[in-house]
Amino acid sequence: MIRIFLALLLLTGLTAPAAAQQALYMPRDIQQAYAKGTRSPDGKPGPKYWQNRARYDITVTAAPPARDIRGRETITYFNNSPDTLRQVVLRLIMNIHRPGVSRDGDASPDYLTTGLVIDTLAVAGQTRPLPPNLGLGTIQGVRLPKPLAPRDSVKFAIAWHYPISVESGREGMIDPTSYFLAYFYPRIAVYDDYAGWDRIPFVDSKEFYNDFNDYTLRVKAPANFIVWATGTLQNPDQVLQKAAAKRLKQSLTSDKVIRVATAADLAKKSITAQQPMNTWVWTAKDISDVTVGLSDHYVWDAASVVVDAKTKRRASMQAAYADSTVGFRESVKHGQYALGWFSNPKNWPGVAYPFPKMTAFQGFADMEYPMMVNDSPQRDPVFAQFVQDHEIAHTWFPFYMGINESRYAYMDEGWATTFELLIGRSERGAAAEELYKQFRVNRWINDPSTAQDLPIITPSYELRAGYGNNAYGKPSLSYFALKDMLGDNLFKQCLHAFMDRWHGKHPIPWDYFNSFSNTAGQDLTWFFNNWFFTNHYIDLAVAPVTGTTVTVQNIGGFAVPFDVAVEYTDGTKATLHQSPAVWQANQRQATITLPKAAKSVTLQGGIFMDATPNDNTWAQR
Repeated sequence: MIRIFLALLLLTGLTAPAAAQQALYMPRDIQQAYAKGTRSPDGKPGPKYWQNRARYDITVTAAPPARDIRGRETITYFNNSPDTLRQVVLRLIMNIHRPGVSRDGDASPDYLTTGLVIDTLAVAGQTRPLPPNLGLGTIQGVRLPKPLAPRDSVKFAIAWHYPISVESGREGMIDPTSYFLAYFYPRIAVYDDYAGWDRIPFVDSKEFYNDFNDYTLRVKAPANFIVWATGTLQNPDQVLQKAAAKRLKQSLTSDKVIRVATAADLAKKSITAQQPMNTWVWTAKDISDVTVGLSDHYVWDAASVVVDAKTKRRASMQAAYADSTVGFRESVKHGQYALGWFSNPKNWPGVAYPFPKMTAFQGFADMEYPMMVNDSPQRDPVFAQFVQDHEIAHTWFPFYMGINESRYAYMDEGWATTFELLIGRSERGAAAEELYKQFRVNRWINDPSTAQDLPIITPSYELRAGYGNNAYGKPSLSYFALKDMLGDNLFKQCLHAFMDRWHGKHPIPWDYFNSFSNTAGQDLTWFFNNWFFTNHYIDLAVAPVTGTTVTVQNIGGFAVPFDVAVEYTDGTKATLHQSPAVWQANQRQATITLPKAAKSVTLQGGIFMDATPNDNTWAQR
C-alpha cells in the first residue's frame, strides 16, 4: 500500500513544494519510445520515427428505405515499422450496435442491431475461415498467413454487411430516406511506436485513432439520392444532371452561396442522373477516415472561400439539410467565415485549411469527421454557429495531426474548445466568453466530486464521470493560461512549431510538452506539471492587505492568470494583470506589491471561474 501511495503522489504532484521542480511523469511504454529514438526530447519526431499506413478501395451500397448496407473493400497495408507483424487488428466499429457489446451507456432498442457481418475475408490472396466468434466486438485480431516483414505490405479483401440503426448518433438513420454512414467499413487499427496494436475497444462515449491513408470510395445509391462524402468527387458529370453539375462547379470558385439543389429541383427529379443506381466516386489522400451522407430530399447549398492567401487556394463549403430546417440555411455562410478565420495567419490556429472541401450535414451527432460535420438542428442560430465552429475546428485537432483521441481526448477536444472561443469572440464579442463560461467551465468548477478533479493526463479511456471536463474545459483553460503567460506571439510560434513537426503524424502529450518548451526557449515543466498531472482546480483567495502588499492564496492550485482590481485610498482605480508566471516560484501563494495603499482589492478571473468567489474581495474597514 505504501508503494502505491507514493506512486500516486508522484503522479498527482502532491509532493509539494519539491513537486514544482520534478520532471514530468512519463509512463514506461512512453519511456521506451524515447529510448528507441522514435520520439525526441526536443518535441520533434525522433530520428527513428515511423508510422504505418494503408490504401483503401471501398465500394458501399445503400438504397433507403432499405436498412441493409453492403460493402466490399481491398486494403493494402504497409508495414513501415521495424517489427515483423504476425497478425493485424481489425476495427469493426459498427459492432457497437450489437446487444451485449461493451459500451459506456445504455442502448435503446432502436440503437441495437445485429452488427457488422464479415461475409468473406481473404489475406494475401488466401481465403481465411471465419470462426463463429469472429468479429463480435469492435476489435478483432486476424492471424497473417505469413509474417509481415518491415517495409513489406499485405493485401486484404473483405466483403461485409450490416443493418443501419434506426436511432442515429454519430452515424445511423436520420430519417427513413436520409442516412449518415460513419465508421462503416472494417479498418486496420493503428500499430504505433509506443503501444503497439491499438486494442482499446470502442465504447461509444470515447472517440477514435486512425492512420493516415489513401482512399478510393465508391457509393452506390438509387437515382434521386444525392451523396455527400469525404474527398473529391471524381465523376460529377456522370452522377449529376448537366445543370446541377454546372452549379456545383460554379460554387467551387464562388463567394456567393449557390443553391445546387433546391426542394423544387428535387421534386422535378432534375438533380441526379436517372439510372437505377448511380455510383459516386470519391478520392482522398493522406487522411484518417471517410464518411458518407445521402438523402433523396435534402437540399444542397455550396460556395467557397480563400483559405490560403499566398496561393489563393480555395476550399469548398457545402451544406446538406432538410429544406424546412431554418437553422441550416446560414450553414454555408457560417462555414465560409469559419474556414477563412481559422486559416488566417492573424487568427487561430492560423494554419491554412488543409482539405479541398467541408460539408455540413444535418443529423443528430454534433460530430466531426474529415471534411464533414454532422450537426443537429438548433432553434438558436447563434448556438448553431457555435456548434459548427467547434466541429470545423477539429480539422486541425485531430485530423491535421493524427491525435489518439481514445487515450488523449484533451489533445483534440481541448484545442477545438479553445478555438471555438477564439473565433466566437470575433463573432459575438463578450457574449462568447459568457457562453464559454456557462457551457465549458461552470458545471466543472461547481462540482466538487472526486471524478471531476482527476488529472488531465489520466488516459481518456479510463474515465467516465470526469471525461467531459477532462477532455474539453480543463485542457482548454490550460491552453488559455499558457497563451496568457507566453503572450500571443510566442504562443503562436510554439503552436505552429508543434503543428508543423507533427502534421500527418501521431503526437502524444509529451511531444506537446517538449515541443512548446523547446520552441519557447524556456523550461515549462512546472506549468505542465501543474495543469496536467495534479488534482488541482481553480480557487483563489485574497488575504487581508497589509500596506501596499497583496497576498493571494492559491487554494485550488491551478496556475491561472487573474486581474487585481484595486481602488486606492486616494479614490483612483487600477487593474493589474497577473500572468500564470506569478505562481512559478510558489504555486500556493503570490505577493503583489501595489504602488500605493489600497482601499479595496478584488480578484477577477474572467473565464477562469473561481470555485469560491466570496473570498476574492478585500475591503478596508
